[in-house]
Amino acid sequence: MNFMEELRNLDPQKPGAWPWLVKLAAFVLLFLVIVTLGALLDWQGQYENLKQVRQEEDKLRDTFLSKKKEAINLDIIKKQLIDTQQSFGALLKQLPSKSEMDALLTDINQAGLGRGLQFELFRPGVEVATGVFTEQPISIKVAGSYDDLGNFSSDISQLPRIVTLNDVSVVPLNGALIMEATAKTYRYLDENELAAIKLTEKSTNSNTKGAKASKTPGGKK
Repeated sequence: MNFMEELRNLDPQKPGAWPWLVKLAAFVLLFLVIVTLGALLDWQGQYENLKQVRQEEDKLRDTFLSKKKEAINLDIIKKQLIDTQQSFGALLKQLPSKSEMDALLTDINQAGLGRGLQFELFRPGVEVATGVFTEQPISIKVAGSYDDLGNFSSDISQLPRIVTLNDVSVVPLNGALIMEATAKTYRYLDENELAAIKLTEKSTNSNTKGAKASKTPGGKK
């Protein structure tokens, strides 16, 4: 009896009597059916969950790498911050305080006289507050030779305090050169001056708000 005849003569009620080859084929077929049904009915949801978990894992990995990079660069950033603070402190020391301004004006005047220049105008202007600093303009008009004017400008730039020459104009007159310029120096505001500025700004803002409120219907008494 060949294999095909054995298949035709199989008794579905007695699988235990089937030939071993048929049993093996039936087992493999049953296994494939169970796997297919599981994939279609139950495992599909698990596949979706697995996909979401993997996406979340990728996001967490990227976040971790980003934080790790920041942590590695933290020491460098701290060092840069310290260097910046030190540089700012060095520049701040070049700004005179209120009590040093008179001495600085004297230094500028002496720098010109030391080069033999004839001062025709030396007039400090009104200080202008800009943030935590003030700007002090000084109108200057001096007469002298080309070399003396150049040396005077160099001396100004080498003063221990920050002084800049702006709006420079040089014209010849009666065998000499006349230089007109605005020297600007800066100083930092002390704590009392900063407190006074903040108080003034607060008072101004309060008055402005009160004026706006009085113009509205709700502000009328």
